[in-house]
Amino acid sequence: QVQLVESGGGLVQPGGSLRLSCAASGRIRSIYDMGWYRQAPGKQRELVARITRGGSTNYADSVKGRYTISADNAKNMVYLQMNSLKPEDTADYYCNAAVRTVVGVRSVYWGQGTQVTVSS
Repeated sequence: QVQLVESGGGLVQPGGSLRLSCAASGRIRSIYDMGWYRQAPGKQRELVARITRGGSTNYADSVKGRYTISADNAKNMVYLQMNSLKPEDTADYYCNAAVRTVVGVRSVYWGQGTQVTVSS
């Protein structure tokens, strides 16, 4: 199986920064892409940012210029640097990855989530 574990969430003041990390482990042959999603109370889960194995990135309009996604392909890790945080960024943040396992199965996996709270 494949596991994704997020870390780095917490409570920050508006204008502050956080860096989220996600480590993928398990029966991984390759990772097609990895991304970050978030879900605020009463709202649907939405894409925040994604990055392909080739380094192409995509961001939600609401975070462009403030968030940066990066990856360490050799370590099967993805990061999300969040700057200039706003209360609207408060949500549970989830890592996901499209993975081809060592037995040839391609599946999308999700982490357990990490809470980000932006409040004064």
